Amino acid sequence: MASAPFVLFGPAHLSALALTLLVPLALAGIARVVDDAPLARAISLAFAALLVGTWILWLWMIFSRGWASAQTLLPMHLCDWATIAAIVTSIRPNQKSYELAYFWALAGTLQAMITPDLAYDFPDLRFVVFFAFHGGVIASVLYLTFALRLRPLPASIPRVVAWSFVYLAAAGAVDWLLKVNFGYLRAKPAQASLLDALAPWPWYIAELAVLGIVSVLIWYMPWFIVDRIGARRA
Repeated sequence: MASAPFVLFGPAHLSALALTLLVPLALAGIARVVDDAPLARAISLAFAALLVGTWILWLWMIFSRGWASAQTLLPMHLCDWATIAAIVTSIRPNQKSYELAYFWALAGTLQAMITPDLAYDFPDLRFVVFFAFHGGVIASVLYLTFALRLRPLPASIPRVVAWSFVYLAAAGAVDWLLKVNFGYLRAKPAQASLLDALAPWPWYIAELAVLGIVSVLIWYMPWFIVDRIGARRA
């Protein structure tokens, strides 16, 4: 039986978005109420296991269905780099990898969740893997933030921007050498996305760089406000 086409903001899509938000917040609430360090650590490791397991499942799908190619195998999408940062932080919480996971997940992976480059709806395995992978990254970041109380710092901004340009250069080089499309630097997604509102190729690449910096500032803004309020109360 043929898989049903993906429906943007359909029941399955909205359910995936809701679970991505509610599950980590609920687990973070439990971890903070119980105040049990081993439990909080175990949940963090469970997120890492989810991401690694989903990546293994995706690789199995690639090889079992004959989809192996540079485009499907190389971890060169920004979401892949965000996943690696989230796995590292979930296993060994630290500031440097956390801030990369935080900004790349919320500024990049979240956009992929809202307007996914996906052709098939639930229960197609591609739908399940896509949302488990992308949603798992965001969920792990939310859990690390609200349960382990990690947060970005002012110094995080230049570091993340610098690493983002490293990614841009690396993805661009791989795209040019292998004729692939990581980071959507050679073409916009086939499915509808915010990139459709940008200029034609290659001009939208510069716009993406600017939007990336703006997104980093936007996702730091809540912490800036919190710090200002705390300073006034001190």
